[in-house]
Amino acid sequence: MDIREEFGKLTQIPDFEDSVEDKDLLMTDKMSVLQINVGRLCNLACKHCHMEAGPNRTEVMGRDVMEACLDVYKNWGFSTIDITGGAPEMNPDFRWFVEEAVKVCSHVMVRTNLTIMLEEGYEDLPEFYADHKVEIICSLPHYKAKNSERQRGSGTFDKSIEVLKKLNEAGYGKDPELVLNMVFNPGGAFFPPQQSAIEREYKEHLGQEYGIVFNNLFTITNNPIGRFGGFLMKTGNMESYMTKLYGAFNPGALPGMMCRSQLSVAWDGSLYDCDFNQAVDMPVETKETIMDLRDRPYKKRKIRFDKHCYACTAGQGSSCGGSTA
Repeated sequence: MDIREEFGKLTQIPDFEDSVEDKDLLMTDKMSVLQINVGRLCNLACKHCHMEAGPNRTEVMGRDVMEACLDVYKNWGFSTIDITGGAPEMNPDFRWFVEEAVKVCSHVMVRTNLTIMLEEGYEDLPEFYADHKVEIICSLPHYKAKNSERQRGSGTFDKSIEVLKKLNEAGYGKDPELVLNMVFNPGGAFFPPQQSAIEREYKEHLGQEYGIVFNNLFTITNNPIGRFGGFLMKTGNMESYMTKLYGAFNPGALPGMMCRSQLSVAWDGSLYDCDFNQAVDMPVETKETIMDLRDRPYKKRKIRFDKHCYACTAGQGSSCGGSTA
């Protein structure tokens, strides 16, 4: 069953827009982040992946779409280019895209699963990233192997630690210009701990056990879509998890929702208010593509919402950049 059809059955949970008193918050604000999903191909198939990326996915962004992204970035006044996937590194034009992105943007980020940098043909990526001063956002579900591998598969933790050491050797987490941030996802249908507290735990454990240093840790609430949404439906926990999200609704997290300042581009150039909307195929209200925007000025638009948006406003709030409240 489609996830959004499942949301429609949850009649005891109000539509997201009905929980927002200030209707101005249902509109976009100034755009700051252009997030570009260059494909759903990945060397892993993590249990929490809302994009359901994996080795058998064939969706890969072409260079023509990448060029349109760069044009819109320059025209709309974004400040950040956020490159994601899948494993974005597996796109055949990935290195070209990074090289072009850093020419026009001083803040280019790449979201990586780390383990890809041990695969043949990708081993030099730590140096490539350092040479181009790319900020790295890496996924490490937990600082203990058992908890991490429950989400990502056997053997992935040791590989991640090996790559983190390589990144430290290249200067990441040490050189102020080479920022290394981590992402924490809960291992089940519960909320992440307070962001600053779990960051201290990560830094203490990874530093003491492995000598690893990094800059910041971002906590992200598991969104009830993708593989995690499928798990909730399969185990009969969708209603209880959604009830928990709604019960923790925090109006203070609304102004910082990433959909208000971010445009999400899919591999084929279609546009979304955020990557969670992309995962459930809810394109922007205007149905425009990135190619359509090349010669168009930015205009505020109404954001599309559904009940999965409660995940971004529960408790301390959640976004691709961590807590928002």
